[in-house]
Amino acid sequence: MVQAKSWILTKHFDGFPKDSNFELKVEELPEPKDGEVLLEAVFLSVDPYMRPFSRVRMQEGDVMIGTQVAKVLQSNNPAFPVGSHVIGRCGWRSHTVCDGADLTPIMPDWPQDVSLSLALGAIGMPGLTALLGIEEVLGLQKGETLLVNAAAGAVGSLVGQIAKIMGCKVVGSAGSDAKVAFLKELGFDEVFNYKTVGSLDEALKKASPEGYDCFFENVGGPFSSVAIQHMKNFGRIAVCGAISTYNDSTPQTGPYPHLTMIFKQLKMEGFMQSRWEHKHPETLKRLIGWLKEGKLQCREHVTKGFENMPAAFMGLLQGENIGKAVVAV
Repeated sequence: MVQAKSWILTKHFDGFPKDSNFELKVEELPEPKDGEVLLEAVFLSVDPYMRPFSRVRMQEGDVMIGTQVAKVLQSNNPAFPVGSHVIGRCGWRSHTVCDGADLTPIMPDWPQDVSLSLALGAIGMPGLTALLGIEEVLGLQKGETLLVNAAAGAVGSLVGQIAKIMGCKVVGSAGSDAKVAFLKELGFDEVFNYKTVGSLDEALKKASPEGYDCFFENVGGPFSSVAIQHMKNFGRIAVCGAISTYNDSTPQTGPYPHLTMIFKQLKMEGFMQSRWEHKHPETLKRLIGWLKEGKLQCREHVTKGFENMPAAFMGLLQGENIGKAVVAV
């Protein structure tokens, strides 16, 4: 019998998450039945989507949602041999018994010198989000100018690098001088700290006086309202996230962009990478190819210890991470 730990959502978030929203539970897991496997978490992901999704996908008392890289400890399922590693939507659990329906084996040609944690980052959901958002939603073309906010995060940092690989000008916005320095290292053409610029309007104008063909939107709120004014005619906006609004108790209102969108004939589309699941294997191969060639750099913000899951999640929502936030068990 294995003792499993899990983090429960005791009460739905009201405003910014608090320690009292979470409770650590311990339970004895049954032996895996025929077709089942016993998993042990190695790396767990914390992501901004967990904040809004918790409201619509979870009940109070549920285990927090999320993805992990896990090792197979026991197996009665030939698809998942003992000692192999999988990606699973197991939530915030240290150990899981499941039938394998929701598990994806780690790519068979995963490089030995690459941490498996990247299966939760650049070679996982954030990488898929970045590349599919650029190609399927924005249709980014060589020579165009792309704006990305939350640019030092898991998705934003990859968006900028992929746009550079495609031969584009990249402007990034981030919330600290350390993040700005990181983005300059990655080769972004223009970067600014939105917290210290006197005027966001002026900063966007200075970074690209001719405007922006594409905007990869991760933030929402007032930033979005200003950025839309700087789009070129027929500009495209991929709405990936709205982290500035996730912890609002009262929804933000206006200004509303409709007239600008009409006059400039803009296209704005929300998306999730799961829409193109049929393209995931090929897309992941391209991402790992760029990683092997040294064209993608993957910074991680690693928190040690399963007991620190809530702290890692709250730190992420406060912008403490550069790159992908993961918890190492």
